[in-house]
Amino acid sequence: MAAPRKYPDELRERAIREVRTTGRPIAHVAKDLGIHKEALRGWVRQAKVNRSDRLTTAELDELKQLRKE
Repeated sequence: MAAPRKYPDELRERAIREVRTTGRPIAHVAKDLGIHKEALRGWVRQAKVNRSDRLTTAELDELKQLRKE
């Protein structure tokens, strides 16, 4: 089972959007929003993967579950 999320989804989306639209450094956005900079860095990285032609996080989770079955 996955660990509970420390930050709400709305905050994650806002932080990712701010990094993308403003071009400000991740560390500065994280500090302004009260988020750990490495957490935000991971979210931004994952958002890039989810936009590309690779499998999304949800698809990978589904694939893992299907393989278990």
